[in-house]
This record gives sequence, structure tokens and C-alpha cells, in this order.
Amino acid sequence: MNALYPLRREALTAAQPLPYWGVGQGVSVVSVAFMTGPVLWEHVDSVLSDPDVDDLVLVDNGSTDEDAARLRRLAEREPRLVLIQGGGNIGFAAACNLGASRASGAWLLFLNPDALLRPGVVRTMVAARLARPEAPVVVGGRILNIDGSEQAGGRRGEVTPVTTLLSLTRLTKLPRFARYEIHQEHAPAPLRPVEIPTISGACFLMSAADYAAVGGFDTGFFLHVEDIDLCWRVRRLGGVVLHHPGAEVLHYGHTSFTEPMFVEYWKGRGLARYFRKRADLKRRKLLAWVLGPFIVAASLARAGVLLWRARRRSPRAFAAVRPPAPAVSGADFRAAPERRPRVTGPTVSDVGAVRRSTQPF
Repeated sequence: MNALYPLRREALTAAQPLPYWGVGQGVSVVSVAFMTGPVLWEHVDSVLSDPDVDDLVLVDNGSTDEDAARLRRLAEREPRLVLIQGGGNIGFAAACNLGASRASGAWLLFLNPDALLRPGVVRTMVAARLARPEAPVVVGGRILNIDGSEQAGGRRGEVTPVTTLLSLTRLTKLPRFARYEIHQEHAPAPLRPVEIPTISGACFLMSAADYAAVGGFDTGFFLHVEDIDLCWRVRRLGGVVLHHPGAEVLHYGHTSFTEPMFVEYWKGRGLARYFRKRADLKRRKLLAWVLGPFIVAASLARAGVLLWRARRRSPRAFAAVRPPAPAVSGADFRAAPERRPRVTGPTVSDVGAVRRSTQPF
């Protein structure tokens, strides 16, 4: 276990122990699994092999009997794995809050179960947080597809009813509406951590104190959008949301055995709820209520298009329940970037969570 060090804000080197706040025991990684598939084991290995991680709190919202038993065996022999099972699928936000409440660290790194850490990412994100005097602060990582390209969602602008509807309908591809595009992954990568309205919930770091101060995730969100809401609440409290281009994680995406139409439905509902929640004027509330059904419909239409394309590309593969096996290993990804293989594969983000929970953080 890492030793305790007082708060300091100078730059960290690889030889320095990580600084902590209060009496926490270091860095806890919080992950929520739901029918994740084989990549889950690579995820666990990448986290527990990182010397800057003190424990991995894994909330199992639902796994096959075989995977659930394997997780229990692993937890019995690995003291740094804190496994929470038996509650069913309580939802992603509620599961994250549950995991955070069981974490021992003063730093919380939330990481999707189909995402892999590279060495140095943890201390890079902690250093970025320590460099900012504001509170609360969210530090988001640079999310990569398995071909090495930047994944959609890691860098996002202001998410509003108008920008969302235009992005979902792909009208932002037209020059007239290009300025309303939410996603910024095609823009040149910044050279240092930068303030940004919204980062991805696939990988982000907060101090435990900051996470508690903001109230954790809003458990009223079933699936998706809870990260958008968290970033908005952090900024409302006078805090900062940072995108760190040097904190790279590989996110396979689309590994959970979940029907895309189901996922997109809850994403649309979550967006509609978020816009109603943040509307502060009567006209904005009216706009949120009017556009809500169209946003849900656009999300469902997007899922329909994805399914249609999948059927056309490979009817046989589409019929299979299990997604393609990962084409790059965790060991390959944790190697130097120039040695990392460049392959193609699925890039759709997915977090497993389906049932509403009112459990507070």
C-alpha cells in the first residue's frame, strides 16, 4: 500500500509517490460491469498491474454465471479487488456511487469495464488535478478506439437540446450547422490539459472529497448522460472540467451484450431528462419538453440505422449474440505507443446499466 503524503502541487515524476488528501489510502478505481465479456479480464489485469492503483472496486451489475464465479475466485485471492455482487442491475450511476462509497482511496478513477489503463495515466491525472486550485474538478482522459484514433465523446462541447438534436440528426455535417457539433474528437488534440464543458464517463478522475461535494452521480439517469450531468453540476459549483490529452486509455466499446435499441432508448430518455433538469427559464423548460420526444425518436432512429448497417455488413455476425473478440491485447496497448498495433474494430461506446435506483451517494 502506498504511503500517505501531504497535499502539494508541484509536478510529479515517475519516481515520486502520489500525494493524497486527508487520510485516504491512495487511488481507487471504480468500475461497473454488466455482461461485459472477455475484455473484462484484460481490464482487471490492466488496473491491478498499475503500481499507482491501491484497489479496484468492481460492482457487478450482472454477469454470466461463469464470469460471476470467476470474479469471486479472483477476489478471494486478490486483496486489492473489492467485488460487489448480488444487487442485480441497479444502474450505472447508482453502481458508481455504491463503488465510491466502498473505495478506500482519496482519489477516485472511474473506468469502464471494457477500458484499459496505460502506465502513468493515474499519476498524470492526479498531477493535473493538483495543478488546479478550484474545486470541484473533473479530469477526463483521452479515450481511444482500438485502432488508435480518438473516440467520440471524450471531448464534447455544451450539450443543449439544439446541439443534441442537430448532432443526432447529423445536420451538423452541413456547413450552416457545423458550429453546433458537440463532439470535438476530430479537432486537433491540445498539447496540455484544457478546460472543456463535457468529458466522457468512460475514464475520469476526481478526488473523493470533490465527488462527495458534488453529490456523486444523479441516480435518476438509467443509462448514459449521467456523465454530462455530472460535468454540468461541477461547473455550476464553480469547478472545472478538464480534458487531459496525455491520459490515454483504450476503450473497446460495444462489448456488453445489450440490445442497441435498448441502449439508445435510455440515452434519449436521459438526454430529455437532463434538459428538463437544467432548464432555468420558462422558455427553456418549454423547449426541453417540446424537443424531448424528438430527441428520444432521433436516438431510436440512430440505433435503427446502426442495426441496419450491421445486418448489411455481416448478417451472420449480427445474428451472433457475442460481439467480436478484442483484436488487441492489454499488453499490446500498455506498450509504447509506437509499438501498439493498429487494428480496426467496433467503436460504439456502451455502459451496462438498466434499472432505476434512488440510492444516494
